[in-house]
Amino acid sequence: MSFQAYLDTIERKTGRTPRELLALATEQGLSGPSVKAAAVIEWLKADYDLGRGHAMALFHVIKNGPKISAKHVGSAGAHRDDSDTLWLDGIASRPA
Repeated sequence: MSFQAYLDTIERKTGRTPRELLALATEQGLSGPSVKAAAVIEWLKADYDLGRGHAMALFHVIKNGPKISAKHVGSAGAHRDDSDTLWLDGIASRPA
């Protein structure tokens, strides 16, 4: 599953865009360079019943922003993304 597919699934399961979840993470003190993956995983499991894989995708965005490694762009693998920049503003507003 690609990073974007994880984020899209998170939105479908929670009803919140990735950008909304980033804001909520910041409100709860789960952002910045010292944030730990375990804390994000715990929060998303408790509040949204998300599993580790989905939580780690959002953790990546919390920690590193919307850019992903170019090695995932255009590859043929299961983790292939179309762009090196993830769309955080929701499935409905993503350009075609």
